[in-house]
Amino acid sequence: MLKQLLLVGAGGFLGSVARFLVSRLNTRVEWFAIPIGTLTVNVVGSLLIGFLIGISEKSPILTVEWRMFLMVGLCGGFTTFSSFTGENLVLMKNGQILPLLLYTGLSIFLGFLAVYLGYISTKLMG
Repeated sequence: MLKQLLLVGAGGFLGSVARFLVSRLNTRVEWFAIPIGTLTVNVVGSLLIGFLIGISEKSPILTVEWRMFLMVGLCGGFTTFSSFTGENLVLMKNGQILPLLLYTGLSIFLGFLAVYLGYISTKLMG
């Protein structure tokens, strides 16, 4: 268990540093007021986790340890959105369309509701 924690932690550190560096695009590039750095991180992270899932299915080259480091640690530290999209890919591949739609819809709706409620709660503080 300690080995897995260290692998995920090391990958998470690298992913978080990479996310910080890429997200700095938000302050340098403006396109329709969209946070370009965050969009880039989400798309690149999703591409990477999809690639890693595909490689894992085709070849034993990615051991459990490498998958923990790359998928959970690096991609998870880079963007949790990649984990979300990767899980959706697995649901789609398994033909679980209703769970896929439910998970996606609930994640977006409840995530936005939660961030809004968290924000509103600060207005109630004195």
